[in-house]
Amino acid sequence: MVILWLIRLTKCFAQHKGGIIYELYKDTYKNLSHNEWLRLRKTGIGGSDVGAICGVNKYSSPVKIYQDKTTDTITEINNEATRIGHDLEDYCARRFMEETGLKVRKSNFMYRSTKHPFMLADVDRLVIGEDAGLECKTTNILNASQWKNGQIPISYVMQCYHYMYCTGRKTWYIACVILGKEFVYRKLTWNDDIINNIVSIEYDFWQNNVLKGIMPEPDGSSSSDNIISSMFPTAENKDVIKLTGFDEKLSKRDSLISEISQLEKEKKKIEQEIQIKMEDSEFAENDTHRIKWSNVETVRLDTQRLHKELPNIYNQFLKKTVSRRFQIKAV
Repeated sequence: MVILWLIRLTKCFAQHKGGIIYELYKDTYKNLSHNEWLRLRKTGIGGSDVGAICGVNKYSSPVKIYQDKTTDTITEINNEATRIGHDLEDYCARRFMEETGLKVRKSNFMYRSTKHPFMLADVDRLVIGEDAGLECKTTNILNASQWKNGQIPISYVMQCYHYMYCTGRKTWYIACVILGKEFVYRKLTWNDDIINNIVSIEYDFWQNNVLKGIMPEPDGSSSSDNIISSMFPTAENKDVIKLTGFDEKLSKRDSLISEISQLEKEKKKIEQEIQIKMEDSEFAENDTHRIKWSNVETVRLDTQRLHKELPNIYNQFLKKTVSRRFQIKAV
């Protein structure tokens, strides 16, 4: 866990609905290395963790957040999308000021609630002259529909309310640059019911999972799949363990397989009917859907022929990997 001596707290406290807040000493926070900052985040729940804990973040899961908070391993998402979001944060803030006439500034503080010290907030911007903050986002045109008609992705909504609680500010703006399309911003205001529910979920997760070392129930997401596979990468114990308490769940799984198979068949039937109607046309549409049945050229390596005719070359490029295959069979 993060070494708490990295944190120096100011003597300045602020009263708010969630109690008293701490602000990390500015120079200490600014002088932290990137690695130390990542470790600092492991001491509590940050705004970007909330959606996963509440089960509304399709890219993460409670199991993933649990592993992050209970291990010394530092994991960081470092891809092009993340880089773009980081690099365009200043631009997003400038566009917000242009559109609203408001002024914003960087905080350079990490906020921590004293009532619930596991709740952390590393905010993008604070609004000058208003009891408000700003969260900056960047997305691509494929996600534009998530922002139309005043909408906000639910995971981001929870992030903003989390920040309100940690900072005591009654308003939070969220701005988004939709690359190649438009700039949008929304305004959220303090809501006791929503905030109390979020705090309750975070409290339960921290107290009953993180502190007790009890992994939360998996949620069926690919994120949970990846974490479980990384935790138990190979089978070492060859003994058969007695699986108790799963009779009803395994029976339900069998029923689900049957239902999914039938639903997939019905789905395929509809697709086949459309294909017969389209004949050799590439496109079709109605008032609600646009359909494309296009030509796809695929080039594949004939590994069987390569192995047969050039076995030495084939063997040079073999790569052995070890993974686990999960199977359930009724007996």
